[in-house]
Amino acid sequence: MGTPAPAIGIDLGTTYSCVAVFQHDQIEIIANDQGNRITPSIVAFSSEEGMLIGEAAKNQAARNVKNTIYDVKRLMGREFNDATVQADMKHWPFRVRNYENKPNILVDFQGTNKMFIPEEISAKILQKMKATAEAYLDGRTVKNAVITVPAYFNDSQRRATKDAGIICGLNVLRIINEPTAAGFAYGLQNKNSAKQTVLIFDLGGGTFDVSILTIQNGEFEVISTAGHPHLGGEDFDNRMVEHFVQEFQRKHGRDLSQNWRARRRLQTQCELAKRTLSSTTMAKIQIDSLCDGIDFYSTITRAKFEELNIDFFQNAIALVKKAILDAKNKIDKIKIDQVILVGGSSRIPKIQKMLQDFFVGKPLNKSINPDEAVAYGAAVQAAILNGERSTAVRDLVLIDVTPFSLGTSVGRDNKMSVIIERNTAIPAKRTERYSTMDDNQPAVVIDVYEGECAFTKENHCLGKFRLTDIPLKPAGQVAIDVTFEIDADGILNVTAVERSTGNSKHLTITRDEGRLTKKEINRMVQDAESCLKTMVL
Repeated sequence: MGTPAPAIGIDLGTTYSCVAVFQHDQIEIIANDQGNRITPSIVAFSSEEGMLIGEAAKNQAARNVKNTIYDVKRLMGREFNDATVQADMKHWPFRVRNYENKPNILVDFQGTNKMFIPEEISAKILQKMKATAEAYLDGRTVKNAVITVPAYFNDSQRRATKDAGIICGLNVLRIINEPTAAGFAYGLQNKNSAKQTVLIFDLGGGTFDVSILTIQNGEFEVISTAGHPHLGGEDFDNRMVEHFVQEFQRKHGRDLSQNWRARRRLQTQCELAKRTLSSTTMAKIQIDSLCDGIDFYSTITRAKFEELNIDFFQNAIALVKKAILDAKNKIDKIKIDQVILVGGSSRIPKIQKMLQDFFVGKPLNKSINPDEAVAYGAAVQAAILNGERSTAVRDLVLIDVTPFSLGTSVGRDNKMSVIIERNTAIPAKRTERYSTMDDNQPAVVIDVYEGECAFTKENHCLGKFRLTDIPLKPAGQVAIDVTFEIDADGILNVTAVERSTGNSKHLTITRDEGRLTKKEINRMVQDAESCLKTMVL
């Protein structure tokens, strides 16, 4: 038997993904078969070419719009009726269908209609990253991986990401937060510095996170986090697309709102224009025969781009303020030693100026590659969890936090009783004691919520269960201990125990109505293996 492959770190991004590995005492970002260090998070199904992933999928997107899937991260762990899903569907040419209130993606594949859940599409992107790593590691099979998620992903989204890893054949050592991974990348490159308080500003293609960490002697402690799971470069592109759709309507009297091929071509040009505007003050849009043989030529200035997206930029700065206000020990912004930029969208000049203005002229730290930092940090964590003994990583310690408060409903008005507060270090375990509300009450329902609102109806329900056969006693005389325990992946387990009898009930929050069963996962693993035969990497 040869030497087993090391564990890898994967940044599973909304628009681009990246994979890295720790070997030879250093982190190595792995280039794909095209020589690129980041890979489009796109999967396509073509009757002529089979299944395409990455650049191959992106290159044919305009001529195969209904069967080219992107932005799938925005569907992970969400229900079909989720307002953000409904809003996103207006921008997507591919078909999203409702199946038991879960979004399913309908494609034409090998002559038949086939439905995929978001986890399956994400699994195919992960498979691409796994294959990229295996080619780099002399064909050795990669089994273990750390996968990153936005810090503000909820429990359902984290579990969906872990399921995607299982479907593609990976043993997911841990799910870690993207800004925390970026903090690892920064800290490893600045190991000998004195204690620092750093703010990670992570604005990617689809999500935004801000985390504040302290770094000292190899210990990384997250002290607060804030963010939005639906704010990023894709939103900026969509604003530009709508701007030019309206311009085309004014100039040529043609409505592109449902012309998906034209919109896809326009979106590609808008993404390029956005990148151009980070270095120049004007960008051109040039598309031959955009619609009905009409060529479309236009320009957009940096000022107009900023005007179109200023509310998004302001929201990002507001979340920076929130992270600082939420930080324990009441950290003031002047106590932040470094503001570190991560994610491709952090290159936007207006965002950088607004950040500098907020931090009163403090220089922004651009020392780590914003596209690669998350994968870099994930590979550090993967090496540690895989038992790597190199002095470069073995003494590093990560203390992360939970982004949401977790609790249960109490009283007849269903107030939120918080058991674990947001920004609590994880792993964490907390117990609260409750009592019955009615005389001779034979059972209680323990419901589990995450969120910051005073009433549970305004928070996100993770699940519920019944504790039955409790003693029949007057109201208030039956004591029930409810324990919430969050593991290192940020995934929650709940236990309720009736004190006098020891009668207990345990729930691993699985969102049974939304999460995959073992049988479903096994079926998808088999499907994924058969799809490999048609996959173009």
